[in-house]
Amino acid sequence: MRKSKFDISSQIPLSFKIKEFFRSLLFWEGRKKGMVHTRNIKLDDFRYIFFPKGFERYGYLGTSVCNENSVYFKALYPLVLALDYEAKPKWCPRWVLRFLHVFGSDKSIVRVRNWRLNNLLSKLTKGIGFIDWKTKWSDYDLRISIHAPEHLQELASAIENRFYSRGRQKELVEQIKALDSEASIIWGSVERLEKQLEELESKNEQN
Repeated sequence: MRKSKFDISSQIPLSFKIKEFFRSLLFWEGRKKGMVHTRNIKLDDFRYIFFPKGFERYGYLGTSVCNENSVYFKALYPLVLALDYEAKPKWCPRWVLRFLHVFGSDKSIVRVRNWRLNNLLSKLTKGIGFIDWKTKWSDYDLRISIHAPEHLQELASAIENRFYSRGRQKELVEQIKALDSEASIIWGSVERLEKQLEELESKNEQN
């Protein structure tokens, strides 16, 4: 039987057909609705789900620390471990939570790709998640936002206070040494170092 010259089905490459088939699978393509849109699922998302690299294993919490050699990573790591301990059901492998994170929450804390999967993730983790972290007035003024029970909120506050104290003390010591290189330094108290700096500044002004 002779095909019509208008029949173009045979002209479509097999590779294109296979690609379109996979793109048509459930949840594969992103969708746009007004100002909100979900992203396309990529092969790297499956790598993230089944073969996470380092800190990515806790990605379902919403963690966002990229540089694992940074001082911020070292400060936040204990908190993430505590969140994971409370959030992950003992019977549930993390790859399941990362799967729900990708296909339910679009690997985000603000978008929803599929409400059923998103709600399932929230139910399994009891709503516990790492929302955000940032520094505000200085590089040691760490601000942490999480969804978690009160004892984990207290841990986050303790990390913030400790990180601020260490950073502020280091800054004060540098200022003191700039005024008096022979000054005796006693670490451990921001207030004590601030008082010492004020006394040195007052002494210099009088001189």
